Amino acid sequence: MISYDPFYKTLKSKNISTYKLINQYGISRSLLDRLRHNKPISTVTLDDLCSILKCTVQEVIVFIDEDR
Repeated sequence: MISYDPFYKTLKSKNISTYKLINQYGISRSLLDRLRHNKPISTVTLDDLCSILKCTVQEVIVFIDEDR
């Protein structure tokens, strides 16, 4: 399962609010809802988030092996 928990930790460490993502960077509320509920996003969106946050993919997503 893909989890976006690192995304929220990265936001906090960079002092960026979801309000700022919406109003300054044009991120939609529906995308934030998808992230909050660990729903799929495109690699283009992932690239956009990494560009906005100036971070690596690992600072946005993590794979959790549910079979363990």
